[in-house]
Amino acid sequence: MNPPTLDPSYLRILHAAAVQPPLRPRVPLWAGEAVIGSVEPEFLNKIVLPPLPDGREQLLKEERSGILGWHVQGEVTAGLNRLAAALHAMGLAGAWRDEQLAVPDAHGQVVGTVERAAVRPLGIVTRAVHLVGQVTDGRFWVQQRAFDKPNDPGLWDTLMGGMVAGTDTVAKALVRETWEEAGLHVADLLAVRHGGQLRTCRPARDGGGAGYVVEDIDWYRCIVPDSMAPVNQDGEVERFALMDARELLQKMRNHDFTLEAALIQAALLA
Repeated sequence: MNPPTLDPSYLRILHAAAVQPPLRPRVPLWAGEAVIGSVEPEFLNKIVLPPLPDGREQLLKEERSGILGWHVQGEVTAGLNRLAAALHAMGLAGAWRDEQLAVPDAHGQVVGTVERAAVRPLGIVTRAVHLVGQVTDGRFWVQQRAFDKPNDPGLWDTLMGGMVAGTDTVAKALVRETWEEAGLHVADLLAVRHGGQLRTCRPARDGGGAGYVVEDIDWYRCIVPDSMAPVNQDGEVERFALMDARELLQKMRNHDFTLEAALIQAALLA
């Protein structure tokens, strides 16, 4: 039997879905001299923040080099987290997680951290890590996301997919998330290696529809020994299943997988 192939038209649709422009124009969000995100022009008019102790406004609308944008003044992490709390109070943030994510500038240098719930409304670049797991006969371990997840509930995903926290490296996040989501120790897996990196940019529902996802994803692949099976530890997975490449591809075409998982698996199958 011939191996399954990826339809070029499906791949074009998949890649177009991964890189979409914002629904509406966006303007820069600055911290100091660094661009750290983007927002819809009037979005931050919906909140009011008290002045800093030195009398400066915490959030200032200003023009730089002919470009109008918003400036978070003062210490970056403290300022962004006060902004995140204000958005949350107005119902304009995503699901509150008490989890700090890194805030990079345009060159990828981390300048602070912010509550995860605020990254999409503020257009802040995030990092994620995924692990594709196969068994020795070539089938894939995949997870169905819990039905109470705020994003993509019930859809199928890679063996593991998670955010890189502000205090994590990608390697550290790989180890932590693999245990939390699948109950597997990376050191016990075989042939673990980096598969690639991809970026997704697309509108998000967060912020009352004013959110925008910009995410860099590192994905890895491995062999899960036949003596092992994933067992969720954090309550965020409905179930795990083994799928061969044909079933995997069919579910991808049916949009039963998250966009990120479909992109990663398409890169691997190609």
